[in-house]
Amino acid sequence: MKKKLSKKFWAALVIFSLVGQIAWVVENMYFNVFIYKMFNASANAISTMVAASAIAATVTTLLIGALSDKVGKRKLFIVLGYILWGVSILAFAFIRADVISVIFGQAVSVASAGVALVIIMDCVMTFFGSSANDACFNAWLTDATDEGNRGKAEGINSMMPLLAVLVVFGGFLGFDLDQSKSWVLIFLIIGGVVLLIGVLGIFLIQDTPIETSGNRNYFKNIFYGFRPSVIRSSKMLYLSLVAFIVFNISIQVFMPYLILYYTEALKLDNYVLIMAPAILVAAVVTALYGRFYDKAGFRVSVLPSLGMLMLGYLLLILSKNTVLVFIGSLFMLSGYLSGMAVFGAVIRDHTPKNRAGMFQGLRIFCQVLVPGVIGPYIGAFVLRNAEKVVNSDGTESFIPNQNIYIAALIVAAVLVILLFTVVFPILKKEQAKAAASENAMPPEKEA
Repeated sequence: MKKKLSKKFWAALVIFSLVGQIAWVVENMYFNVFIYKMFNASANAISTMVAASAIAATVTTLLIGALSDKVGKRKLFIVLGYILWGVSILAFAFIRADVISVIFGQAVSVASAGVALVIIMDCVMTFFGSSANDACFNAWLTDATDEGNRGKAEGINSMMPLLAVLVVFGGFLGFDLDQSKSWVLIFLIIGGVVLLIGVLGIFLIQDTPIETSGNRNYFKNIFYGFRPSVIRSSKMLYLSLVAFIVFNISIQVFMPYLILYYTEALKLDNYVLIMAPAILVAAVVTALYGRFYDKAGFRVSVLPSLGMLMLGYLLLILSKNTVLVFIGSLFMLSGYLSGMAVFGAVIRDHTPKNRAGMFQGLRIFCQVLVPGVIGPYIGAFVLRNAEKVVNSDGTESFIPNQNIYIAALIVAAVLVILLFTVVFPILKKEQAKAAASENAMPPEKEA
């Protein structure tokens, strides 16, 4: 039966998902700008920060996800996690040249100390954020939904990352990012909002009962999702995760260079005017697409989402015309978001009951860590001979080109082949086996 979800659930889903994604957008897209502009960070320092954050997110989600299963409560971790997440963001307002000079004096370089502090605090912030959002909020979402409404809920959850991008882009238009006081205000606003949302969770989030009797050995449960016996017993879950890895690799091939492609290759300084309506339309498509998954299932719903994604790639490869770039961006974003909704829902559908927390680290491993390493590397490889321009200070900068979309399209084509040759046949067998098992069950005796 389809579980009826309360108004509180939908309010909590929208608020906590959106605010969490806004915090992640600031971290993923603007911390590199902050560390570059305020402390003259090198490319190596920025890449170190990104890698350290990805590792921190994966390890945290493994540890805290399993712990929330053992405790049997998600609300405690979500509420406390969001509050501490907000506090850790507020702390960035004090990572300033004047404060560092007072604390360390002439003992260290302000720039070096600033870079080191940002990298350390980024990992601290990621610990609280991943505990609250990646591990426990996502486990709570799995617990609170079922196969009758999971697509609808995941559709809303999956549209939040790009809505968050829209909010952040719009909000940052009013700030001069070359000024330290702008960053202080940004961190105070974002940190304060995240903290207040954590407090709101005390009244808004309702825990779903979790059976904890099988979750007693915490240290074994940390790596529960990587056990060979668990993999053999949940084939569709792991096939879905493998397909999810390939999907996210395709996205990560171009995503790190997306804004640079618009501004440097296409010279679209008003790229927000292209992205904003495309994001809004894509978000609506995704919200509706989740309902399509609930009715049609994974096999039917995943292909149109990949079709939209690949059509978007083709349009972006073939044309630099502003209208076609908008249409291509619209299809690309719609395919990306609806694909996230479909994969998110099928992974939740096949997650073992009462063990959702244990599998959140595995999900982050497949969504963030592996694609976050492989995808950008592919993008960098295909841009190795990209056109370069000489800056006013004599340094060189590369200009991203359509090769990133060609590479992303090839990876997406590999995913389609994987689905037809491996995933769909096994899914069909599993469904037939489940149907045969259900038909073989003896009828219940009349009372």
